[in-house]
Amino acid sequence: MKLLSQADLNCWLDDLAQKTTLIAPREVSGITLYHSVENCQQVNWGFTRPKMSIKNALFPITDPLFSIQVNKDGVQVQEVLPEGKQVIFGVRPCDAHGLTILDAALINKQPADLYYSRRRENTTLIGVACREVHSSCFCTSVGGAPDDPAHMDVMLYPCGEDYRLETITTKGETLVAGLVLEETEAGRPVYDYPPSQFPSPGSVQWAAHFSDDYWQQVSDRCLSCRVCAYVCPTCRCFITRDEPAGEPGSFERLRCWDSCNGANYRMVAGGHRPRSEKSERLRNRFLCKFLYFSSQYGLSETTSCTGCGRCVDACPVNVDITEILNNFGRVE
Repeated sequence: MKLLSQADLNCWLDDLAQKTTLIAPREVSGITLYHSVENCQQVNWGFTRPKMSIKNALFPITDPLFSIQVNKDGVQVQEVLPEGKQVIFGVRPCDAHGLTILDAALINKQPADLYYSRRRENTTLIGVACREVHSSCFCTSVGGAPDDPAHMDVMLYPCGEDYRLETITTKGETLVAGLVLEETEAGRPVYDYPPSQFPSPGSVQWAAHFSDDYWQQVSDRCLSCRVCAYVCPTCRCFITRDEPAGEPGSFERLRCWDSCNGANYRMVAGGHRPRSEKSERLRNRFLCKFLYFSSQYGLSETTSCTGCGRCVDACPVNVDITEILNNFGRVE
């Protein structure tokens, strides 16, 4: 474990911003997001949890896949591959955990997603432990912790006005090479976190509740607005579409975020929708999180939810994932 002062951290971030793309918590139009920064002055140091996860930096909201040019010589297709390295600073443990879940679907399951895997390889994560837990967080119920370094490359632990620094991976060691840091025998700081208020999803027999009327009751509130999927660190559903790209005959194929909560998700030719009812779509979202994902992608975890609580805060009609957990936890 090494010591890093705030002043040295500022200098380090300024240096990184000059050498590579640096993404950090930044206030944009009054909202804190993981966003590119040019120097440490643009970092929001008082953040608890950005509105969106780091997913957008590796699996963008809108991702150009290739360009299409139609002219008298025929059709030319040019693949658009992501280039360049990036460092993400201020990563919360729940968001780093979310990337390992995306890895299971987009890298470990063949064929690997070329666009995501290239960005993942070219991304280094500098985590910062949470001093306090956000009111809607429940990471400890899904196997995480507010100070968990497991999925980081470098981990910083706030301690007074300074930080204790721990390198986790070879990529992290490369990133901190050259920094002159004071060694300390002190371990990780101990933060005062409240105990978890919610049952573990692994304690619920989800398949046994497939036909419960409860899904219909909860879906009566749902607007199918899909905001829960958009703020989620692990939702990876998408659609592709072709759009005009400036000059006549120029087009681009885009991959864009989607959600299984959308009314037309997976609609097939003839207009058939496999899950035409809101209750079916809402049920699928939660069973995907707590049952389907782990079995489909061979994860030892019982959930693809990181407990970040963003969906709890974002839902305009209070469809609350922790309410679902509490309800079925009581039933079990």
